[in-house]
Formats: sequence, C-alpha cells, structure tokens
Amino acid sequence: MPTLPPQAVLFDMDGTLVDTERLWWEAVEQVAGRPLTEADQPDVLGRPVEHTAAWLGAATGRPATDLAAELHREFAERVRTGTVPRPGALELLDALAAAAVPTALVTASPRAVADVVMDALGAGRFAASVTADDTARTKPAPDPYLAACRALGVEPAACVAVEDTETGVASAEAAGCAVLAVPSLAPIGAAPGRTVRDSLVGVTPQSLGRMVAPVLTVMSWNLWLGGSKVDEHRAKQLKVILESGADVVGLQETGGTAAQELAEALGWHHHRAGENLGVLSRHPITARFGDPDVGFYGAAGVRIEVAPGREVDVWTVHLHYTPYGPYESAFDGLPAAELIAHEGVRLAQMRDALERIGRSARDGVPVVLVGDFNCPSHLDRPDVEWPVTRAAEEAGLRDSYREVHPDPAAAPGHTWSPIHPVHEDGSGRPEPQDRIDYVLHRGLTVRDARTLVTGEPRPWPDVADNDWPSDHAAVLTTFALPTG
Repeated sequence: MPTLPPQAVLFDMDGTLVDTERLWWEAVEQVAGRPLTEADQPDVLGRPVEHTAAWLGAATGRPATDLAAELHREFAERVRTGTVPRPGALELLDALAAAAVPTALVTASPRAVADVVMDALGAGRFAASVTADDTARTKPAPDPYLAACRALGVEPAACVAVEDTETGVASAEAAGCAVLAVPSLAPIGAAPGRTVRDSLVGVTPQSLGRMVAPVLTVMSWNLWLGGSKVDEHRAKQLKVILESGADVVGLQETGGTAAQELAEALGWHHHRAGENLGVLSRHPITARFGDPDVGFYGAAGVRIEVAPGREVDVWTVHLHYTPYGPYESAFDGLPAAELIAHEGVRLAQMRDALERIGRSARDGVPVVLVGDFNCPSHLDRPDVEWPVTRAAEEAGLRDSYREVHPDPAAAPGHTWSPIHPVHEDGSGRPEPQDRIDYVLHRGLTVRDARTLVTGEPRPWPDVADNDWPSDHAAVLTTFALPTG
C-alpha cells in the first residue's frame, strides 16, 4: 500500500518559505540601532512584531507602539524588494498542488506583510492563511495552527506543519501536528513526531505523509440480537458504520451471520467467532485469535495490517449480563462489597480474555479490546471498585473514552440504554443509565473518543421503526498509531 500524503500541509512563512528571517533580523537591527547577537534570538526569531517591539521598548525606553510601527515599515520595505523563496519551497508547493493536498500559510507576521509575501509566491497556492491579526494568541500558542486546520476542515493529527524556529515548532506541536523543521538561523533539535532537515529540497508529498501517524478508528457495537428487533436492521447497520468513519468494528450479539453479511456489503474483511462475536475491518486481517466456536459470552480477536509493517490486534468481548450491578445498586441497595463479590463470573471471563490476549500478543503490536462488559467502570463510580475494568487496567489497557473525557460527571458516556428510559418490568422505575461498553487500548495514542447513537430512538417496546437498530450506544475511538 503506497504512502498517502497528509490531509494538509501548513507552512510558516518567515524563514521557511521565503528568506525573510534575514530581512526581519536586518529590520530589527535597524530599529534597535545596533547589531544583534545570538542572545537576542529568543526575542526576535519567530516572535510577533508586538513582542519584539515590547522587548526593544524595555531596553530603550521608547514607546512599544512607535517601535512596532517602525518595525512594520522597515520589514515591509525589505519584503517588497528582497523576497527570495527558500530552496525547494516552490517545488514542494507545486508538488502538493499536483497531489491535491491543500496548503495554508500560518505566520506570526501581520496580515499586511503576509499578503505581500503571498503575492510574491502566488496567492493561489494557499487555500487559507492565518496571520498575527487573526487569532487572540499567536505562536508559540497553538491557536494559529488550530485556526488553519479549522479553515481547511482537517484534523491537526493528519497534517504536517513546516517550521524553521523553536517558537513555531512549539506552536504546531501544541496543536497536535506532525512537524518538519527546517532551521534557518537557529538550530532545532530532533524529537518524537518531529523531522529535522537542512532544506526543503527533495521533500515530497509522500515523504510528508510518512511523518503523519496513521489513524485507526475503532468502534464497539452490540447489535442487539443481530438487530432483529428493528425493521430493515441490516441496511440501518450499514448506514451507521459507513457514516461513523470506523475502520474496524468489534461486534457483539451478531445473531450468527451479521459479521459476514455486513462485511460482504461493505467490501471489508471479517472474522466470525461462534454465534455472537465478530470483527469487521477495512484493513486486511492477517491472523485470528481465540476459540472460533466461542459461546454467547467470551472473546475473539484478529490482527490487522493497517499499513506495511504496522499491525494492530483488535479483540471483541461480551461478558455475562447477570447479576447486573447497576440494578443491584439502584433497586436492591446492595453495598459496595456485595456488588464487587457478585462480579465473579464477569471477572473470570475478563481474565480469560486477558490471558488469551497475552498469549497472542507480539512485541511492538498495539492492542485494542472492545466490548459489552455488562458492568460499570471503576473510573466512573469511585464508590465501588468494579473489578472487571480494574483487571483490564492492571493488564495495561487504558480506557480511551476516559482519556478524552476524564470527568464522569461532565461526560458520563452512557451506553445503556438509548431505548430504556424506564425499567421494562412495568414498575415505572427509571432505568439506571451506565457506561458498560468500552474501547480499551495498549500502545496507541487516543485522538478522540465518543459514544454514538443516530436519530432519536423511540423507547421500548415501540422500536421497530427506529433508525438506531440497537439497545446499546456504540463507542467510537480514533487512535494514532506509532510512527516508528
């Protein structure tokens, strides 16, 4: 599979695309009335005009506003008469245009100066531009790069920022972008997620693409007896999966045939385990794990190849639903010790799944475990040390939803149940709403995590016409894979 280019490339201006760092340095020397030294670099390079003007004002006693205006005039005059593209800059811009990769200019210079430079380079080369005038905070804050990503409609993690100063690098990395650093006047050290080169000569869209961490979006979804309670459930399931953007779906309650039928309709790969579990993957499945004849409860896994040399193990698990802790807590008032004691069956099933995961694991291959655990998390109810999720945590698996939403009060993430506002025994008691479906991981970086329910499902039993063909919410997590 060839390397894909990034979703977008975001360019700093001064010293990166054009040789204006030298012009800026000369302008500051002119206004300062003295030669600058290496000690002056932190207050000159990559800084907005206002910062440098305030720095000069503190040293000279002159008003910062007057100094800023003078710096603008000196620099703008030099830009108009002395703009020189950096080596390889125009060739890279042309190659990105040919590959249909959008670009943006992201600079700490004012709009008036940026417009002059863009005219010199060809304003049509850039789909967007962000200057010091466009955000409340400029570099090293992440605001300029975040604004550029919003303007282009792309995720920072899928973009490469090209910078020449430590200040600019800090801004891009704080926004979540991969960074190509091409130092102009001051050196920049290597770091994870950062590539350092002497120039832009020879840089291609494909080489930039290799700097972006591959992204994998994983969904956990209990189909609710295959979806059989809802009319046209297979078509509705397909619509949910396609619109979710998921790359891999761990299924529970497949009704035997759902994994195969969905995979055939999607044109994806799949693994079926027993009558209840399945995995769908748009990426090739290179290995299958677990008992292929697993019962209604248990675990099954696959290894998928996301890209050449980049594999991920994905497991789906379904744990027994009785006794159900939230009912025992809400309806029976059982204390924490008894609630924990009643988790024995699920805990044994989780430990069996974790043992299987451990046996199949391979060094350097990340692991994702999804599923309907049928129990709350110890991260959500600190008054009860729920042992099933604790066991997974002790095995090194992290809860992706709680990484993104650490406060359970602000983001409860309930997955049970979008169709049961009241208990179905006819008593009228409110149904306990809990997070019992999970996407756990080891060895990945979480970019986003959310629960998913489409439409406005009607409550049980009037569910046949629901757009959402399940009694659980799905959980959807986007991961960045290791770049090594």
